[in-house]
Amino acid sequence: MNIPDIRTRWFRGVSAPGARIRLLCFPHAGGAAVAFHDWAALAPPDIEVVAVQYPGRQDRLYDPCASTMEELADTITTALRHELTGDMPLALFGHSMGSSVAYEVARRLEDDPGRTLTHLVVSGRHRPRLPQEEAPGPAPTDTEVMDRVRLLDPDGADVYDHPDLRPMILPALRADFGLLARYRPAHLHRLGVPVTVCGGDRDPMCTVEDLKSWSDVTTQGLDLRVFEGGHFYLQQRKEELLAFVASQLA
Repeated sequence: MNIPDIRTRWFRGVSAPGARIRLLCFPHAGGAAVAFHDWAALAPPDIEVVAVQYPGRQDRLYDPCASTMEELADTITTALRHELTGDMPLALFGHSMGSSVAYEVARRLEDDPGRTLTHLVVSGRHRPRLPQEEAPGPAPTDTEVMDRVRLLDPDGADVYDHPDLRPMILPALRADFGLLARYRPAHLHRLGVPVTVCGGDRDPMCTVEDLKSWSDVTTQGLDLRVFEGGHFYLQQRKEELLAFVASQLA
């Protein structure tokens, strides 16, 4: 039986006939839906995995990148209503920048009578900072962006040094880091769904205490799981992570 791909402007995945829940995945800064390309094959058959394709990268290279978190979350939420139809319950997973995007989309979905949001899973990032905790800052320079990338992903940063690839992939990374520098919500919205938070025990920019800070955004309790690895622990611990996420969604 041929199972059709889910391929819309904003979403990529594989249809899972008979699935009871859809897991919508949000990539890291500079990342794309391809970061989750093999999750569907590793997930249980009752979970349909769909990834968000942000503008400004890969087959959306010429679509303008979002300039604010609000713009990005609003547009994704609208796309959900028009491109992913049906009433299948929805859980969200975000890694790094994707954690903040997933949180903002979750806030909007709680007010959507046509969607049943069941769970938020975040990874590799602290909860959103308020303006009084950390003032918005200027967009980092390209040098500062690359310093952070090499700190977070020393094995994958070499691709940005390729003279043919750099002009195509650096703009999205630059835009995403600028978006994060400006992102400071006026207040924290406490979600009425459980939140699960994951991270690597050697992440140089997200400590276990940072992970615990997500307890401030839920009224339904927080589960924490720390895996062996750095910021991109999920690349090496993919099967272990997916098994844990599936248990959280059971």
